[in-house]
Amino acid sequence: MTTEFTTRITEAVVDSLDGTADPRLRELLAALTRHLHAFVRETEPTTAEWERAIAFLTATGQTCTDTRQEFVLLSDVLGVSMLVETINSGEGDEGDEHRSEAPGGVTESTVLGPFHMTESPVRELGADIDLVGGGEPCVISGRVLSRDGTPLPGAVLDVWQASADGYYDVQQPEVQPAGNGRGLFTADTEGRFWFRTCVPSPYPIPTDGPVGDLLRATARHPYRPAHIHFIASADGHTPVTTHIFVAGSDHLDSDAVFAVKDSLVQDFTETDDPSLAREFGIPNPFRHARFDLVLNVRTPGSDARDSGRV
Repeated sequence: MTTEFTTRITEAVVDSLDGTADPRLRELLAALTRHLHAFVRETEPTTAEWERAIAFLTATGQTCTDTRQEFVLLSDVLGVSMLVETINSGEGDEGDEHRSEAPGGVTESTVLGPFHMTESPVRELGADIDLVGGGEPCVISGRVLSRDGTPLPGAVLDVWQASADGYYDVQQPEVQPAGNGRGLFTADTEGRFWFRTCVPSPYPIPTDGPVGDLLRATARHPYRPAHIHFIASADGHTPVTTHIFVAGSDHLDSDAVFAVKDSLVQDFTETDDPSLAREFGIPNPFRHARFDLVLNVRTPGSDARDSGRV
């Protein structure tokens, strides 16, 4: 097979896309074709390697269920999810996808993860999302603000986390009640929010499928540092998909999905204050994490980009 012939194949496939009605779809498919063909020309996979790759992708799809998204997990461990999120959040410039600050001091984004697979139950402010217990009790509190510091009353926070044992409710339907570790909260008139839960623990991503095989083949560990997921949204503002990570957690410097940003690491402070514990309705002493979520004002034309976040 000559270089000239392989180049003609690429050109022929790209030309075949000329009739695609959607110009963005045509652009994406043409770029995918060029890059994929360039990869094949560079690495020259054998037929057996090609067949193994097809089998891996087939197994990845077959592993997906209503409560498990193996393709998202694959995207996560290859760093693609983090790259897409960073590009769409406006936090990275060309050639600088690792820039560590969001524009205007807004809360930095990070990956959605594979476990935002079920609707979070609506809960009142102050509710406890830890329905199974067994972990160290804590309170999460803060405000939702616009980038100029103005509180955003009625902002919505979608929250989800693993249990103290490191499993999401969808992973243990026979052990955890549906909605454990999840809550949909509405900030008060001053943009404040607070809820009770347990201090999250580091945990391994699922390794019983093709992604686990990939990690073992590349001698990578599957662990994520302790964290809680958030999606914060408010009228007139761009939603943010983010985490807070527990300061001092294992694996902060080697997250299996490359999602840790310094600004998202928060202290879960040991608090011994009986009056505050009574106010929050939690046993004393307890752990308390305080942080604000700061949203960027929505700009014209951003609706399409933001639509996939909520």
